[in-house]
Amino acid sequence: MNYLLNPWPWYVSGPLITLVMALLLYYGKTFGMSSNLRTMCTIAGAGKVSDFFKFNWKENSWNLVVVVGAILGGFIGSHYLSNDSVTNLNPKTVEEIKNLGFNNIGAHLVPTEIYNWEVVFSIKGLLILLVGGFLVGFGTRYADGCTSGHAISGLSSLQKPSLMAVIGFFLGGLLMTNFILPLIF
Repeated sequence: MNYLLNPWPWYVSGPLITLVMALLLYYGKTFGMSSNLRTMCTIAGAGKVSDFFKFNWKENSWNLVVVVGAILGGFIGSHYLSNDSVTNLNPKTVEEIKNLGFNNIGAHLVPTEIYNWEVVFSIKGLLILLVGGFLVGFGTRYADGCTSGHAISGLSSLQKPSLMAVIGFFLGGLLMTNFILPLIF
């Protein structure tokens, strides 16, 4: 059963994110997905291999609710709150994406030319996943947090390192989109 609803407008979702961040700041907590991965690895016993994973994970177990919420929210959003409308993109953007070899631009949330099992299990797809995963993991560790942690939690608590990290994320995204991605495709 698919209820064809539109995404929540900014004036609903924005204040909800603000409320969550205000509560986290009030209770002295921070938000970020990479810290959840570290907690899950510690629970699985990674502390036996690396000192990075030796910490009291029970203090951060509350944050695992974020993982459960992201999974449930993604499922509910894609199965019950999505509509089948095509994303309205700028014609110039559509043309540039077509030149990279993509079809049906805006018809799906993500392009099927990249996100399908046939592509994933190709040599090129596996290399992209391995190199991309390494770069994301390295960057997250090097920046001491992920994009969600720095952009949402770090900026809302006025942390200068988070501002520098977010600027770096945007610059990296612009470089990737405009220079590296065209070389790959």
